Amino acid sequence: MDLDLGRDEMVVIGASLGALRWFDQELPAGSVVVVEEPDVIRRRGLERLTAELPLVSRLVPANYQTGLDVDALLAREPGLASARLVVPGLEYAVGATARLAERLGLPGAGLPAADVFTDKHRMRLLADAAGLANPAYELVDDPARAAEFARCHGDRCVLKPTRRSGSLGVQLIADPAEIAAAWAASATPQAPVEAAAGLPTEVLVEELLAGSEHSVELLVTDGETIFANVTDKRIVGGRFPVESGHTVPSALPEAEHRALRDAAVRLAEAAGFRSGMLHSEWILVDGVPTLVECAARMPGDMITALVSIAYECGFIEAYLRVLRGERPALPARPAGAAAVEFLVAPPGRVTAVDGVKAALRVPGVLDVQVEVAVGDTVPELLSSAQRSGHLLAWGADATGAESAARKAADQIHITVS
Repeated sequence: MDLDLGRDEMVVIGASLGALRWFDQELPAGSVVVVEEPDVIRRRGLERLTAELPLVSRLVPANYQTGLDVDALLAREPGLASARLVVPGLEYAVGATARLAERLGLPGAGLPAADVFTDKHRMRLLADAAGLANPAYELVDDPARAAEFARCHGDRCVLKPTRRSGSLGVQLIADPAEIAAAWAASATPQAPVEAAAGLPTEVLVEELLAGSEHSVELLVTDGETIFANVTDKRIVGGRFPVESGHTVPSALPEAEHRALRDAAVRLAEAAGFRSGMLHSEWILVDGVPTLVECAARMPGDMITALVSIAYECGFIEAYLRVLRGERPALPARPAGAAAVEFLVAPPGRVTAVDGVKAALRVPGVLDVQVEVAVGDTVPELLSSAQRSGHLLAWGADATGAESAARKAADQIHITVS
């Protein structure tokens, strides 16, 4: 990647170590300043971890997740005023990134869009106003009201926090009687390590939809969509709907591709989204794209890698160029396909990990990562952070890529006691 970045010219708000490690392979030493919450720096040991990455020039502590005082930050860190692009590393940094970018006159999501897409209830209201399909929903403040909602919608519902990411606190409820016991997991979800202590949230209760699940990745510059991809999504069964895999591009027929792309573009335009990447999630209900969630940032779960492989492009590089005010050219159609399958081990203490070499021998497999070892404790799967690894595969088409990833995942056996 040749972005011609000098020292301190890129600011990343929110330390995503996965993204930083990728940037470290592509960007010059000392080109990145990382801004992070003081409490998060301490809990995650980020001073030591970022010191191991040559691209990071310094780590700046700042409270941003509940509102960034941009003027105070620039007064304390005047060098940030010369930044050429500002990037959100986490969901919790989207609002702060938009505020700093606007203050510096740099491309970004824009404040209205950033505020909408970091609050799931506001996003629902926007989609309604734009005429996009939503499930039935209600903002609730007690389990009794949520149970009443469920009884009006077939005794099933979804509970979710309005301000969390990675599926944290999202629950599929099959019986209103379960809601009282399940309430706390959505109303006061366990704080992820990257979130500031006390990060507020409210609770949405939504109609539980049936249909295939997909996401749309848009690259937008100055309000114009210059790239759109549709991804197929697979979900772990049970109460907690954590993603188990993704395939790029979607295997859907072109008409459904077009419907999903058009819905995502309408959502971006309704929010006044200016520049950057927009990752929206949808369920196709009788052929109609129905909105699940939307994030004004890079998607997780290796979707950016899948897009880069399938379209034979540098998707993250194109994103960074957009945030620098450029208009990169991207392929209109994929050259192949790529898939990721996540490893989901049962809860318990790991006693054996087998099959890695066999997985690597599966044709089409590009990478195998097992993130648990003998002696580790695997927690209950409540969010994407608790998965146990992944397998990345390539194929001539979506079916081939997904088949290779799943076949390789079947070779891995994580034994727990």
